[in-house]
Amino acid sequence: MNIDTQMDGSKARLVLDGRFDFNSHVTFNQSADSLLKNASVNELELDLENVKYIDSSAMGMLLLLKERAKGVSKSITLVNCKGSVAQVLELSNFRRLFTIK
Repeated sequence: MNIDTQMDGSKARLVLDGRFDFNSHVTFNQSADSLLKNASVNELELDLENVKYIDSSAMGMLLLLKERAKGVSKSITLVNCKGSVAQVLELSNFRRLFTIK
């Protein structure tokens, strides 16, 4: 999976592209950690438009990111969820845990 980081003031956007699965954990965690440590970032958006597949390990990564972000007072929003990714997130009740746009 490729991850592109975009900054817009205090908002950072991680644009994910490819399969979001266990093989993505190192890249995903490194990208997310750098933003969580950045004091000028208050909000993280994860753009899932180009993610065609998400598995349970990726969902676990999202939950861990949410907990770590809460610990440093940053918000997480999932954006552009569609297709099978949107279905998996809906079936897993992620809408109750995350802001999904």
